[in-house]
Parts: sequence; C-alpha cells; structure tokens
Amino acid sequence: MAYALPILHLLKKLEDGGDAVTDDSRPRAAVIVPTRELGEQVSKVFKLFTHATRLRVRTVLGGTSPEVAKKSLLGKFEVLVATPGRLTRLLDRGLVTFDDVRVLVFDEADQMLDQGFLPDAKHIVGECPEGRVMALFSATVSPTVQQLMTALFSGAEVVRTGGSHKTPPSLVTQNRKVIDGKRFPLLETVLADRVKGGTMIFTNTREQCDKLALELKENGYDCVIYRGEMDKVERRTNLRKFREGMIDLLVSTDVAARGLDVEHVGRVINYHLPKEMENYIHRVGRTARAGRKGLVINFVTERDKKLVEQLDGVRPRK
Repeated sequence: MAYALPILHLLKKLEDGGDAVTDDSRPRAAVIVPTRELGEQVSKVFKLFTHATRLRVRTVLGGTSPEVAKKSLLGKFEVLVATPGRLTRLLDRGLVTFDDVRVLVFDEADQMLDQGFLPDAKHIVGECPEGRVMALFSATVSPTVQQLMTALFSGAEVVRTGGSHKTPPSLVTQNRKVIDGKRFPLLETVLADRVKGGTMIFTNTREQCDKLALELKENGYDCVIYRGEMDKVERRTNLRKFREGMIDLLVSTDVAARGLDVEHVGRVINYHLPKEMENYIHRVGRTARAGRKGLVINFVTERDKKLVEQLDGVRPRK
C-alpha cells in the first residue's frame, strides 16, 4: 500500500506544525476501497504505522450496520477508510465532512468500477476542496479505469510499475492439459505435490466453486470457499482460517483475485481458466508477492487456446 506512508508523513507534518485536526467528523485523508475486506486490510496497515503517533484512523465499510458506521465517525480523526456506497450516504446525511480533505485515494479502482461505483466516486470527489491531492491505484488500466481517470482527473500523471501484463520473475507457470470431466483427478495429482504456503484454487462461477469444494471435502481435503453471494461472516471466517494457516486450500471465484493480501500463498491453481486476461493477471498476483517464490498451474482445455496464446506474451518482470 504505497500511499500509506506518504499520507501519514503529510498529516504528521501538519500536526507538528501546529495545524492539528480540531473538528469532529472532518478527516484530512480518505482512502476509498471497493470491498469491506480490503478496507479492513488498509485500516490495519494505517493503524500499524500510527501506533506511536497521535494520528487516528476510522473505517466506514459496507456490510456493517448504519449505527456502527455512525459511531465510527464520532470525534476527531485524520484518516478515513471507506467503501464508496456507504460513504456517499453518510456524506449526504452530513455525518462526515470532506471540506478539509488534503489527500483522496481510490484503491483497486478497476474493481470499484466493475461494481458500478463511478457515480459514487464522482460524488465523493465533488465533496472535496480544490487543491486536494488525488491518487488512483489499479492493477490494470482497462477502458473503464481510463474512463474514471478522464472523469475525475485533469492532467493526471500515469505511473506504471512492472507493466500491466507482467508477472514477477519468481513466479513459475505450468500449463496442464485436461479434458472436461477429468479435472478432479488431475487436481489430486497436483495437490499431492506439497508447496510451502497455502493454495488458492480458482473457478469461474459460484456453482463451480461450491461443487469443487464439496468434491474436495468428500475426498478428504480440508478446504474453505470464498465467493460472492455468501454470508459475510462466513466469508470473513473462511478467509481468516486460510490467512492464519488453519486451512491450506481456498476455493474461490474472482472475488478473491483482487484486493486480498494473504502473505503465505505459495500456489495458485486455475481449475477453470478465466475468459479475460485481466482476471488472469489478478489471480496469479495472489502468489509470488514481495519477492517470494510462487507457482501457478493452469488447467487447459481446447477452449482455452486463445487465452493460452496470450499467456505466451506475459513475460516476467525484470
């Protein structure tokens, strides 16, 4: 999260210069995220860095009750981490004010746009004063992300790191040919080779995710699922079990491909390859993070020929 330290440095500088926050519910920095899970991760990082300072961090995230959100905004604080829908409603009710925001960040912007949050993003920007610094972070610069940049930024500077379709040099990729109906025996063969860290297994639909998880459990494998349209408490519990190493297998849809920071993922298995290269890049980005080694195994059918040809152009970052 490249923006956390620069934001905190600016806020600390203001405070040390005698310009501390004096008004309730009036943050100076706001980080907008697409999901509650990412918001919790971002908040955790900020709180880690502010532990020895007087800077305060609050969250208002989707999936929590309005009363919890309202209570979170009481008093003085410098940093607010929020999901766009929940934040927009709170701004409209006057429960939080953005007229003193100095830095506004949109994280995982591509996912935010996929979820239809462009109108909310525009509304949030409109609540901020002129002269504020804005930053947008996205793993890929798709046409929709370009649309957001055009709508919100004037004369923006685009900084690309590593290339949008590049994989880290520490990532090893294997393509395994498979016939429909014969995927699970191949999966068992793959899982017999142990790796250091957890394994994320990606499917394309909720139905595929549930079916695979059930088949794994019926064959003696401990696993948890992480997908859309499931109870939020269950989803958070499953993620915690995987993150803490209590369970080594996480079966998921592309919901887990973006925004989740799990340190110990040693292997990603594309049980079903995605239809779009962008989703593939997000999936494989769950492993080989921060210089660690990682392994990606793709189950490839004849239908995947077009994507596999594209993968030949995905070269390691140097």
